[in-house]
Amino acid sequence: MDETTALDSVLRHAHLAQVSSLSGCEAGGEIRVDLSDPAESAHLRRAMAVESLPGFHCMCGGDVRFELFDRDGERLAVVLLHHGTSLRWEQWESDAVLTDGRLLLTWLAGHGIPGPKQQFEAERQRAEEGAEEERTWLAAMPAGLEGTADRILDLSRTGGGPSAELLAELTHRLLLTFPDPVERVLALLDWHGSGSGRCSGYAVHEGVPGELLGRVPIADLLAGLADPRAEDRHEAGAVRHLVGWKTRPHQKRDVADLPEPLRARLLAHARRSGDSDKQRRAERWLAPPRA
Repeated sequence: MDETTALDSVLRHAHLAQVSSLSGCEAGGEIRVDLSDPAESAHLRRAMAVESLPGFHCMCGGDVRFELFDRDGERLAVVLLHHGTSLRWEQWESDAVLTDGRLLLTWLAGHGIPGPKQQFEAERQRAEEGAEEERTWLAAMPAGLEGTADRILDLSRTGGGPSAELLAELTHRLLLTFPDPVERVLALLDWHGSGSGRCSGYAVHEGVPGELLGRVPIADLLAGLADPRAEDRHEAGAVRHLVGWKTRPHQKRDVADLPEPLRARLLAHARRSGDSDKQRRAERWLAPPRA
């Protein structure tokens, strides 16, 4: 028998499905569905149709448990739904990819378990936002760093920080491409202000421009921000850099020495950002002390 149709053969003989949420996102998330109704059975079979068994196993315990019973109450199978995309069944050597996981999530929501669909949609939204942030971050990467993007993006996949060798290579390339320190600073500030723009909770690769800025003398950083070419996007990078966590070897002293007009400019930018975390950090680092 084709493994992709094995579960459907079981579903054909199922008269009852007992379904329970495992993710803790449902209040009393357990239902019983009568599958003796041909229309109900056909609906669930379509929703649980399998496309392939690619040989992978999800590392989590699953989000929803389906227990299938025959007309005599004998349990036929226990199937676990993972992330709205795959199923686990002891008869398979690997998890199975659903033909259309949204059908099963919609079936669950229609039977009183909306949490998995809501979670799936929220995760998809986060993934789309992350992809857009990555695109804008790549678009802002300075000239001269061609060919390094994949190595930098891999940091977010592995969770490791940039190596000293990678930072040295990037620094060398920037020196060659931007011999003028002001232009070099503006390029880095533009890059660091892109992507998510957050001061915490961002993808690891987004920290690389900040690491490079941390090596820039504060005098060069100030010269860049004083340059007539400095725009809002450069201020975004400066705020993110100066009020982040341990971004410079002498961060406290460097921020304390900022000219008051620049300090006010950067604080105003943070207040306009709509990022509450960034605003709190900026108030702590940049706001004048209260009398």
